[in-house]
Amino acid sequence: MLGRNRTNGHGRPSELAAVDTQADTAPVVGPTPKPETAARLGGPRLARHTLTLDDGHVVGLAVCGRGVPLVLVHGFSAEGMLYAQTLSRLVSMGFKVVAIDTAGHGATLGLPTGGASMEAYADLLARILDALGIRRAVLAGHSMGGRLVTELAARDPDRAVAVILLDAIVGDTWDRMVNLFRFAPPLLAGLGVVLVVDTLTTIPLFRDPRQAVKLGRLILPTLAGHLRRPWRMLGPGVSILRSHNTAWMLDRLAAARVPLFVIHGDRDLAVPFATAKASARRGRGDLVAVHRASHSWLLKDPEALPAVMFALMKGRLGTARLKAILAGGIDPSDATIDEIESVFYELGAEVVALTPDATYDDGPERHADPRFAWTVNPGGG
Repeated sequence: MLGRNRTNGHGRPSELAAVDTQADTAPVVGPTPKPETAARLGGPRLARHTLTLDDGHVVGLAVCGRGVPLVLVHGFSAEGMLYAQTLSRLVSMGFKVVAIDTAGHGATLGLPTGGASMEAYADLLARILDALGIRRAVLAGHSMGGRLVTELAARDPDRAVAVILLDAIVGDTWDRMVNLFRFAPPLLAGLGVVLVVDTLTTIPLFRDPRQAVKLGRLILPTLAGHLRRPWRMLGPGVSILRSHNTAWMLDRLAAARVPLFVIHGDRDLAVPFATAKASARRGRGDLVAVHRASHSWLLKDPEALPAVMFALMKGRLGTARLKAILAGGIDPSDATIDEIESVFYELGAEVVALTPDATYDDGPERHADPRFAWTVNPGGG
């Protein structure tokens, strides 16, 4: 079933556009055609901050926009700002995007001795959201970050408006892979090679030199940090190997009816596409196959994830956000942005104070077409 993007009078996706509350039964194929008035965002920028928790743990984060919080947790060896181009394009959909550096990544301190477990990383993420004053959010995670947001939502489903897994290391297939790595550690070397190759091909040097320069500026500080302190990756790496079965998390999301969206590159060699299929089935979520895409597709093309998200917002994801606003006693048809935000943030929330005070207007340029096509299979189909 083909869909068409819908914009408001300013050429931007309407913050609270009507959504189809009836479940689709046929796959949705993208990208969808854009109307002639589609326009490029005016360039909102994420503001970087550090936050100190009550115990002195320093956390790095980046934030931008107004509206429903969309929290993104990055993958292994990455950091939140690497996703800045993609996240800035989600602001006009009515999201306040919050990118959080996990322990030992970016500007966030590593966990103390004995904290080498995914559970400890998820605990820290929960404390960060509490310190920021975020009650509920759309929780999104790439790779390792997907593992963390899945556990966070499984422990406390009320935190999640929806869960978005991006080539995430969860599900029956991944659990079997981890068990295999434990018995045959040399296989990890092969996985490492795949990840290195995927990282090296992330920057489109020849296909899109302009994008290569932009992405290079984001990646270089991350690489420099790894060169200065390579030992910081030991903790999360060991934690992944020691991670427990993830099936219960997906079962819990399904039982709690948390809307789940599993978005995965169908050419991901590091975390095979079979992982996404298994996760969508167990979690009763929608499966989005991003065609000809490898593990870091959302970094390679900053237009791809926003295009997929816009399509999902016209279905179950948009319905989930609308229900969350209504559950807070707010009628979105005539509510102000402050009233809508009151549903999702504590009074005087720190994340609101950290948000740049700016107006986000569309510019005259169009969005570039996304490089990747995709197919949405409702119910994991």
